[in-house]
Amino acid sequence: MGVKIREIIPESAVQKITLESLSGKPVALDAFNILYQFITIIRGPDGRPLMDRRGRITSHLSGLFFRTINLLKVGIKPIFVYDGRPPELKKGTVEEREVRRAEAAKLYQQALAEGRLEEAQKYAKQAATLNEFIIESSKKLLGLMGLPVIQAPSEGEAQAAYLASRGDAYASGSQDFDSLLFGSPRLVRNLSIVGRRKLPGRKEYVEVEPEIIYLDKLLEELGITREQLIDIAILIGTDYCEGVRGIGPKTALKLIKAHGSAEKALKVIGKSIDADPREIRQLFLKPDVSENYSIEWREVDYEGVKRMLCDEHDFSEERVDKALNELKDALEKARGTTSLDQWLS
Repeated sequence: MGVKIREIIPESAVQKITLESLSGKPVALDAFNILYQFITIIRGPDGRPLMDRRGRITSHLSGLFFRTINLLKVGIKPIFVYDGRPPELKKGTVEEREVRRAEAAKLYQQALAEGRLEEAQKYAKQAATLNEFIIESSKKLLGLMGLPVIQAPSEGEAQAAYLASRGDAYASGSQDFDSLLFGSPRLVRNLSIVGRRKLPGRKEYVEVEPEIIYLDKLLEELGITREQLIDIAILIGTDYCEGVRGIGPKTALKLIKAHGSAEKALKVIGKSIDADPREIRQLFLKPDVSENYSIEWREVDYEGVKRMLCDEHDFSEERVDKALNELKDALEKARGTTSLDQWLS
């Protein structure tokens, strides 16, 4: 879910951008975050995800293929970073999410059986989860597309932020704000969901545009340190703790600015949380990341991509051919070659 600090992020720290403005820049993407977007959004009117003839979910492959090609066509250099084993403090959050998804799955089947399709779709999205097939098939597709995949030892967002902080990526890309707490100098949001989107539970639509949030501007404008930004998150709740009931981002900001740290703020208000703030703080400041990774863009295996999507998973040959031809044209126009490595160098 990520920490909910959007309402205290100053507009001066946020820049609306176009995809083209990121041309030539490597962006470390939180793969799990993106896959969840696709399996949640890409569904039929009754809430069912896309599937092949063998009943295997393909919503994620559709989103990954077509949206990634859109990024490549404008010259963005995507690096996909996958989650590893979550920290022990996240165990409770993971278990709670599994319970909520199981309950949503039951409500989905009930709503579907009773013909309540709008409710069914809502519950289907809430029940969306990643399994081994979704993860491994997405890695296979990205490999065929010649794109770098990095397996994080723990949190994917932490590893992506590490790449950005080292300069191996221009920014990290995720819908969650945790990347900022992990120290990413820039966070790019909305890369994979650009366009017109329906507001949850309402019959209204909004235009979703990509944006960059700059960590240094955020901290300067709020007058706090990164450690204090983490402490704000601790008070309102993270994946590692529940936070204090009734305290939102604005109140947490006031408390941290007044008292300096989560420990002092908690003492003053006479509250406690379900974990040691020092341990949570360290998970963000010194997360488990790998220094041994390889970032390499290779030539697209056009035939391999087509075999996987069309032969194995029943994608429309016409649509896949059209997308691959557009990618070929973009590569040739950009560098006069179909070598993805040369095009993105």
